[in-house]
Formats: sequence, C-alpha cells, structure tokens
Amino acid sequence: MGRMTEAVKHLIIINVIFFIAPQLIPNLGLQEMFALYFPENPKFGFWQFLTHMFMHGSFMHIMFNMYGLWAFGTPLEQMWGRNKFIFFYFSAGLGAGIIYTLVNYYQFNSVYDQLVNIGLSATDIQHILETGSYNSEILGAVSESDLSEFFATYHTPAVGASGAIYGVLVAFGMMFPDAKLALIFFPVPIAAKYFIPLIILGDLFFGLTSYSIGNVAHFAHVGGALIGFIIAWYWKQNQFNNKRWN
Repeated sequence: MGRMTEAVKHLIIINVIFFIAPQLIPNLGLQEMFALYFPENPKFGFWQFLTHMFMHGSFMHIMFNMYGLWAFGTPLEQMWGRNKFIFFYFSAGLGAGIIYTLVNYYQFNSVYDQLVNIGLSATDIQHILETGSYNSEILGAVSESDLSEFFATYHTPAVGASGAIYGVLVAFGMMFPDAKLALIFFPVPIAAKYFIPLIILGDLFFGLTSYSIGNVAHFAHVGGALIGFIIAWYWKQNQFNNKRWN
C-alpha cells in the first residue's frame, strides 16, 4: 500500500479537525450547523449535503471511517491521481446524502399522508413533529413504530463519511477484486469481489427491515455504494481509469 497519499492524508486531517472542534468550542453549535437534517426541519441547510461528511458522532465512528479511507482510498489515489480521487470521493459522499434524504422523504411523506387521510390538519401534524405527543386514537390507522420513525426522521441528523467510504470501498472492489479482506468479527479473509457486495446487501437488508442495530444510516451507505459503482464502472468501461488527474 505504501505511504499515505496526499488527498487521503488531508481528508483525514480535516475530518479530525471537524471532530475535535465541536468538543472544544461547543457553544458554536458546529454539530448542529454541519450535520445533515431532514429538509423540512428548520435546522436544515443545503450546505449540509457536503459538511455532514466531515462530522462524526463518536471516536469509534470516525476511527472506522478514517481507517477505511486510508486502507481503500490510498491505492485508488495512487492509481487515479489526487484530483480524480477527490472528485470521486465527494461525488460518492454527496450522492449518499441525496439518496438518503430522498428515501427519508418517501418514508416521511407516506406517514404524513396517512395522518392527513384520517383527518389531521397540518397544525396537528406539526404538533406531533415538535412534541412527539399525539392522541392514542390515531394508532388504529398509523402504527406506533411508524410514528416513532416519522418523529425521528424529522429530528435526527445524519453525520459521517460512511457514504463516501462505501463508494471508495466499491471502487476498490472493482479495481482490486481479488484482494483479501476480513472483518474483526469474521476474521477469515474473503476476496473483495465477494466481501463488498455482501456488506452492501447487509445494509440494504437492514435499511428495508426493522432489524437494524443502532442509529445507522443504511441508505446513505447504499447510496454512496451506488454512486461509487456508477462512476467507477463508467470510468472502467471508457478506459478512463488509466488517465490520472494530478
């Protein structure tokens, strides 16, 4: 793998700065300003599609993401060059944020329409979103789990570089399909061409079901993987892969 490449190094430095800064100066509200909120939330800003990629919720969160950026991004930058890798990384991250938001919009509006259909006004629905309280009579038409998800979608921001990292991971698997990879909890090495699709299918499964553990933005992972696949596939098909952007 060799030494850490320039773009990867600077991306890691920026991520670390964005992780430390809100803890040193919490009064500035940087986490609230830069995390990606649902567009209907007053805290939402269009710049958050970019800035959420540099915010992380915990030390383990940033550690795993930065390890992935280093491990899988370094060989890609060595092959593509700095500028091409940066373009790819941000495209995957932005795509992840947009796809994640679109999926949330679909799920949010589905519950919103159910509430409208049983006679709730826009004011009534906004009261539910702001307070989390509601008349239990509506549970006959809308499930409690759907209402909880409705409330959480409105309030919970997305943070992390995971979407971009998934794009990098997919590109790595396409460029180095026979590279052996392993997880901590499953230490048997598996070729990237099998390992990476398995991880993405897992995210898709957890995103579509209620089996997810913890507050994980599975569709951001899937979105980043999808955008990464499209770009890497296009470059490979058009022999664009061999051209470096330095």
